[in-house]
Amino acid sequence: MAHLPTGLLIDGHWGPAGDRATFEVTDPATAEPIFDVSDATPADAVRALDAAHAAAPAWRAVPPRERSELLRAVFERTMSRTNDIAALITAEAGKPLAQARAEVAYGAEFLRWFAEQAVRVDGLVRTAPSGGNKQYVSRRPVGPSLLITPWNFPIAMATRKIAPALAAGCTVVIKPAELTPMTTLLIAEIIRSEAEARGLPTGIVNVVPTTQAGPVTGPLFDDPRLRKVSFTGSTRVGQILLAQAAKNVLRSSMELGGNAPFVVFEDADLDAAVQGALVAKLRNSGQSCVAANRFLVHDAVARPFAEKFAAAVGEMVTAPGAQPGAQVGPLINEGAVEKVTDLVDDAVAHGAQVLTGGSRLNGRGHFFEPTVLTGVSSDARVVTEEIFGPVAPIVAFGSDDEAYELANGTPFGLAAYAYTTSLRRAQRAMEEIEAGMIGINRGLVSDASAPFGGVKASGLGREGGEVGMEEFQETVYVAL
Repeated sequence: MAHLPTGLLIDGHWGPAGDRATFEVTDPATAEPIFDVSDATPADAVRALDAAHAAAPAWRAVPPRERSELLRAVFERTMSRTNDIAALITAEAGKPLAQARAEVAYGAEFLRWFAEQAVRVDGLVRTAPSGGNKQYVSRRPVGPSLLITPWNFPIAMATRKIAPALAAGCTVVIKPAELTPMTTLLIAEIIRSEAEARGLPTGIVNVVPTTQAGPVTGPLFDDPRLRKVSFTGSTRVGQILLAQAAKNVLRSSMELGGNAPFVVFEDADLDAAVQGALVAKLRNSGQSCVAANRFLVHDAVARPFAEKFAAAVGEMVTAPGAQPGAQVGPLINEGAVEKVTDLVDDAVAHGAQVLTGGSRLNGRGHFFEPTVLTGVSSDARVVTEEIFGPVAPIVAFGSDDEAYELANGTPFGLAAYAYTTSLRRAQRAMEEIEAGMIGINRGLVSDASAPFGGVKASGLGREGGEVGMEEFQETVYVAL
C-alpha cells in the first residue's frame, strides 16, 4: 500500500500535533500496534476551525456543479482503491475482508449520492395567500461543521457526514475515533488531493485524530464560528454534546445507541428469518448500532427458529479478518470482550441456555465465539443493554400485542426487524414499532439513498437520502 498519512490535516497540509505527541493504533486480531498517529491538542482543533472558517466563504461560492464533480471524482478514486482501503479497514478495525470491501462500496455510495444531490437544492417562489407579496424560500450552507465519527465503520461513518456537508457548501473539522483513525485520514487525503488538482479551496476538510476527545472538541463548542455538530456514538456521550451545543444553539445531528428488536412472527418463513438474522446480528461481529440486539420469537416457532439459527451460527468461521474465509472477526478491544463475556455470564446465571458459543476464544486478539442464547428473560441485561458483540439472546412471546410491547419497551428506537408472510402483520409492524428504520423480511436496511436515524434516545436528525444534505442547510424565507 502507498504511503499512508498519519498526521493532522489542517488547511490542506499534513503535519504533526502541536506538541508532536502520537498514539498507537492496534490490530484487534493480534492486539499488536500497527500505526503511530498524531494526537491532536485543543490548540490544533482551534487551528482546524480557523482553516474551516477561512475556507467557508470561498467554498460556499463554488458552483454546485463543481462541488458535485469533486465528490464524483473522490467516489471514483475511492472505488479504484477498494482493495487498499478494505485492507486498511481490516487492519485497524478487524473486520473480515469481504465485509470491509462491502463497506468501501457502501461508504463510497455516499460520495456518489451526494455528488448527485449537490445540484438539486430545492427552493420556492409563490404568491402569499393575501396576494400582497411574493414568498421566496431558499437554502444556505449552515457553516463550519464538526463531525465526530465512531470506530466501527471507518469509511462509511466518515463519508456519510463529509459528503453531504461538502455538497451543501459547508467546510468541516472531523474528529475520527481514536481506535480506527487511519481510514478517515486516507479518505481525507483523497479529497485534499482532488480539491488541490481542481484549484478548489484548501481547508474544506480538516482532520484532528486525538485520544483527548472532550478537551479537544470542547473549545470548538465554545467558539461561535462553529455552526453545526454531527455525532455518531453512544447516547451518553450524545447527551453531553447536546448540552455543550446548547450554549451557541448549534444545529445538531445525533445518531446514538440502539437496541434493535428482531421479531419473528408465527407465520414467518423461518429459513429466510435465519438468513436475515445472520446478517442483522453478525455483520461486523455484531458491532453495529443497527445490529439486532434481541430476538423476539413467537412461542409456536421459538424452538425450531432457535435450533436453525444456532446451527447456522455454529458454522460461521471466526478468524482474523485478513484470513481467507473469515466471517466473524475480532471485537475491537479487550474491554469489548469483557463486556460481552459479562453479559453472557449474567444471562446464564439467571437461567438462559447456551445453544452455541458462549465463550471468548483463547489466543492472540480479541475474539468471542458467535453465541445464541435461549430461555432468556425479557429483563436480562443482555436484552436491555446494547451488546455490541456476536451474541443473540432469544426471548419468546405469545401474541402480537406482547411482541410490540417487548419491541417498544426500551428508551431506544434506531432500527428494528420483523419477519412475517402476512401483509396485514407487516403493515401493522410498520405502524406499531417505534424505530427510525424498520426492515420487513430484510436483515439489512442501510442505504445511502435512504434516511438513516432513530427516534427516542437513539438520536436527532437523519443522514443519507434527500434529508442528509438538508441537515447541513439553513432555510431562509424572504417576503418581497
